[in-house]
Amino acid sequence: MTFKDLGLDRNYVKSLKELGIKTPTEIQSQAIPLLLNSKTDFVGLAQTGTGKTAAFGLPLLNKIDPEKNEIQALIIAPTRELVQQIKKQLFKYTKYNTAKIFTEGVYGGEKIDIQLKNLARTTHVIVATPGRLVDLINRGTINLSNIKTIVLDEADEMLSMGFKNDLTTILSQTKGNRNTWLFSATMSDDLKVIVKRYIADKAIRLEIDRNSVVNTNISHFFIETTINDKAHTLMRLLEDREGQRGIIFTRTKAGAQSLKHQLELEGFNVGALEGDMQQRERDKVMRAFKNTSLQVLISTDVSARGIDVSDLAFVIHHQLPEHIEYYTHRSGRTARAGKKGESIALILSSEHSDVKKVETTLGIKIKQLTV
Repeated sequence: MTFKDLGLDRNYVKSLKELGIKTPTEIQSQAIPLLLNSKTDFVGLAQTGTGKTAAFGLPLLNKIDPEKNEIQALIIAPTRELVQQIKKQLFKYTKYNTAKIFTEGVYGGEKIDIQLKNLARTTHVIVATPGRLVDLINRGTINLSNIKTIVLDEADEMLSMGFKNDLTTILSQTKGNRNTWLFSATMSDDLKVIVKRYIADKAIRLEIDRNSVVNTNISHFFIETTINDKAHTLMRLLEDREGQRGIIFTRTKAGAQSLKHQLELEGFNVGALEGDMQQRERDKVMRAFKNTSLQVLISTDVSARGIDVSDLAFVIHHQLPEHIEYYTHRSGRTARAGKKGESIALILSSEHSDVKKVETTLGIKIKQLTV
């Protein structure tokens, strides 16, 4: 199966080939023909890192009329990083198009005046975080009356980050002759409410890998340790993986900063992401991590939302997450685009039942590892 077989315009196929994307993933091969050939609402459940951006981005671009100087599509994503990444991907997909399709990004952490100035130019597609888009809607500075397609990307993450009210505002404001495409890794109860209220009953529903919400290319391990030995165990793990890149997850902001300080004192090349950081500092850390001058990133669950960095070999859970769906999101940062990866949890002797709960809920096997 090739992208040409899916019915894509040859200019998109040419762009994908140049990007080294030659064979569609499962979500792409199933979603693209459906979304290209029908006007429909859509719910797609697929693991993180399975190529969802192309699965919705290519059909969405195909539906844009470049001759019309109006906003025709809206993509909502949880974080600034993911918005920037989607915008960049759409730009790359359209490299060989005969008529230009203009995309703008709208997100917090940048002056709203600059974004308003950009939106005053010809704009066909807006990629936005929920909070900043609601701000623009409330100011009456954005015209969404001609929207034909709305995409909710990483919908479960948006809800777990507290964007439920913003999403309902956006979906209420854009009612009319439009289709809504929802993509998510998991289907929480809150998300079911959104689907029931704003997505048509006859929507096409597609679930990839329904028996495993966690990527099968990830190997899962736990290491039993003690509170006193946890830092030493973690350092041994990192030493064994010298030259590899990964993310260490902590539950709290204070935990992320404390661990960063501890590892830096021992000579490890680490950076931290947590909720109290200024956007400028966050961008600086992410740039360093993406260009590989930082090997290891320490992050809280919320701060890692929407991070997509290729070639991450491992994820380490300094503590198991509070919610099991967070385990899926954390683990999904590794083993992207068909590569293999490790998810390693550091646990105390009292936490074996928590490991069993994760195994049972997600249908995975977590093996014991010794260092």
